[in-house]
Amino acid sequence: MKIVLAYSGGLDTSAIVPWLKERYAADVICFVADIGQGEDLEAVAEKGRRSGASRVIVRDLREKFATDFVFPMLRAAAVYEGYYLLGTSIARPLIAEAQVEVALAEGADAVAHGATGKGNDQVRFELSAAALAPSLKVIAPWREWEFRSRSDLIRYCAEKGVKVEATLEKPYSSDANLVHISYEGGILEDPWKEAPEEIFRLTRAPDRAPDKARYVEVDLEGGVPVAIDGERASAAGLLARANEIAGEHGVGRVDMVENRYVGIKSRGVYETPGLTMFHAARRAVEQVTLDREALHLRDSLSGRYAECVYNGYWFAPERRMLQAAIDDAVSAVTGTARLKLYKGSVSVVGRRAPRSLYDPHLATFEADRVYDHKDAAGFIRLNSLRLKVAARVARGS
Repeated sequence: MKIVLAYSGGLDTSAIVPWLKERYAADVICFVADIGQGEDLEAVAEKGRRSGASRVIVRDLREKFATDFVFPMLRAAAVYEGYYLLGTSIARPLIAEAQVEVALAEGADAVAHGATGKGNDQVRFELSAAALAPSLKVIAPWREWEFRSRSDLIRYCAEKGVKVEATLEKPYSSDANLVHISYEGGILEDPWKEAPEEIFRLTRAPDRAPDKARYVEVDLEGGVPVAIDGERASAAGLLARANEIAGEHGVGRVDMVENRYVGIKSRGVYETPGLTMFHAARRAVEQVTLDREALHLRDSLSGRYAECVYNGYWFAPERRMLQAAIDDAVSAVTGTARLKLYKGSVSVVGRRAPRSLYDPHLATFEADRVYDHKDAAGFIRLNSLRLKVAARVARGS
């Protein structure tokens, strides 16, 4: 049997390699996705080989991640439960897609992942695999093996001669990529306790951010960023640059208790500086380029889209349908947003667009010859008619 494992080099996947070989008498191929996590992936690959993998395949997916996953999600204005910008959620379908491609190319019988039975990632990986390659078997060791704790895994790795850096102390777990870093578990499991400042890696503490505000201009085309302060870059390059700029000013921290798809409430602490800045820029340019009803309809769909991403339905027909409608609507969102970054906040201070729907001659409170104020009387009479009828019925008159 041949199995392709989504491999990170952490404790769980390090234990999974020898366990798969032992349990399934399998040839294990480790797949490592470079999605901007900032690790030494050569060292990760070497660790996979030392753990017993016959091969380790590393793919640079940073540009694909930004262009085909993050930016389409940005166009949809997707935010889960009002706070979470979905930095971890959006990475999983990409990893699963690439893992399936490797599995099919290698003639594998199955794919495997290290997600636990309590989390969302197991759903995201497996729904993606089902949509892309239903013939592949999916193996989830955390739902099969006898291990119940990190100490069990550490002992197992020691028995198998697999060197791991993990210790029995687990202050929290983190997951990083090009978009953000997430923190959960351990010391963060008490939702009353403030997250310690030392965990944060992408953002300055707002009270320690520069005392002088930073103004930044973001150019957008078709609803996604193409340049920062006039300097164009690739999608991944823009995200990296935005993280630096916004992170310096403490922008993008979120602390929330979210509803996992499996039914558990979980506290998550997130750093998403660049994408937070881009959301503000996108909204600013939309204000002058999107028709009112198109904007309101898109916003009414954003929550449903966010649930698709969070719950693992990236490759489902409903997400594709939403994407097609949203992309058509936001194709007009081209322009420049001027933002002010200051001690954890990002404010819109200006917006302009070559095809702006904002007409100063209509908007002015000064005298004009375009808008006849008397027209409003008929408009109000017609729109109040149903309210008057309902009021009369309620009074029995």
